[in-house]
Amino acid sequence: MSNYDDIINMPHHVSKIRKPMSIQNRSAQFAPFSALTTYDEKVREVARETSRKIELDEDIKLMLNDKLSFIKNNIRLRPRVTITYFVKDTRKEKRGSYKTITLNVKSVDEVYKRIILVDNTIISFDNIVSIES
Repeated sequence: MSNYDDIINMPHHVSKIRKPMSIQNRSAQFAPFSALTTYDEKVREVARETSRKIELDEDIKLMLNDKLSFIKNNIRLRPRVTITYFVKDTRKEKRGSYKTITLNVKSVDEVYKRIILVDNTIISFDNIVSIES
């Protein structure tokens, strides 16, 4: 004999004053509750992978400088290059991602220390980690 034998077979109570709740309203009671409205967004943001910017040693910087000089001296040929560079993340401080692009070079701007590709992509010398031609 269980503790509920005395009530288990009783008829379900139906209020004479209030009308039954609609199925839609009943289901809303069990809908997920997000007390912290931005919590899920913040969890996704933290989980999004980013990298720290690589600090290049002097030998690699000299090699990149030589390649940039070569490109500048041959700019009339619009050399085709593959550049890997760092793109700063807009949300995470001192973090970002690395992008590799292969295009022809439009110009090398030594004043602002940047390279401009034919699609008008502008890459700062400081963000370049490799150049292949």
